[in-house]
Amino acid sequence: MSTTGVTEGGRVLSIQSHVVRGYVGNKSAVFPLQLLGFDVDPILSVQFSNHTGYGSWRGEAMNGDQLWALIEGLEANDLMQYTHILTGYIGSVSFLQTIVRVVSKLREYNPNLVYVCDPVMGDQGKLYVPKDLVPAFSQVVAGASLLTPNQFEAELLTGMKIRTTADALEACRLLHDQGPQSVVITSMDLETEDGNEDLYLSILGSTRVVQDEGCPSQFIIRVRRIPSYFTGTGDLLAALLLAWTSRQPRDLAGAASKALCSLQGVLQRTAQGHSNGSPSMASRELKLIQSREEIISPPGAEAMGVQIHALE
Repeated sequence: MSTTGVTEGGRVLSIQSHVVRGYVGNKSAVFPLQLLGFDVDPILSVQFSNHTGYGSWRGEAMNGDQLWALIEGLEANDLMQYTHILTGYIGSVSFLQTIVRVVSKLREYNPNLVYVCDPVMGDQGKLYVPKDLVPAFSQVVAGASLLTPNQFEAELLTGMKIRTTADALEACRLLHDQGPQSVVITSMDLETEDGNEDLYLSILGSTRVVQDEGCPSQFIIRVRRIPSYFTGTGDLLAALLLAWTSRQPRDLAGAASKALCSLQGVLQRTAQGHSNGSPSMASRELKLIQSREEIISPPGAEAMGVQIHALE
């Protein structure tokens, strides 16, 4: 370890939700990042007994003053040396607004800080957060290095509907103009020429960072759907994208492919544990601990049904 307290992989401040039981938020992000060589310092935006998909839960959300107090404590002890910040689910407007201050403060210590922002707001037309958080995300997005919205979140942030690849590219252009140099829309149901959209999910990436020779700056990845329901997948994918873009900073397509192959490996292992019939919510929790090898050494793209296509 270096004298600054940063490992070779880096040190990540991960600000996301926490559940006592299950794998979403920081519970989905911290362990994979550690496996991939990062020190991770988690801050809990909310602490719940379990994720909200169970139907009932208990716990509380942290506010902006509480978040800033933690940052002040770190700064008082000269503990502000971070290479990355990762944010996910945020439970209040004050907390979200304080994220902007946190990113600015960390960049005083490291102007090259990489901010991976997963703007968790909802999915498939349904909001997970109060409506007043949606407009508040504009300031947060502006400071992001890499933005990882899903299709619904990208639509909320751009004010446009995404139905085709051309729509997704236009959404990325609008998001770039808001600040982020790199954007990965992490799950989309897009119209396809072969009519097989029900068989695949699409992931589209775009970057204004100069890429290595032969690496596209815009690309689409199609991945075969696994016929089951999972939670925490977006949180896990954002963490994996942070790790692989750190290792391959000028090959966003390659980093995204590796992240998706690991994710597919985890999902396949999780689905194998489902009993016949309708699996329980508890059985759908990601098998992260059992998927160490898939996280450390991503399976091959062909084996995982991952198809990548340059869009240039």
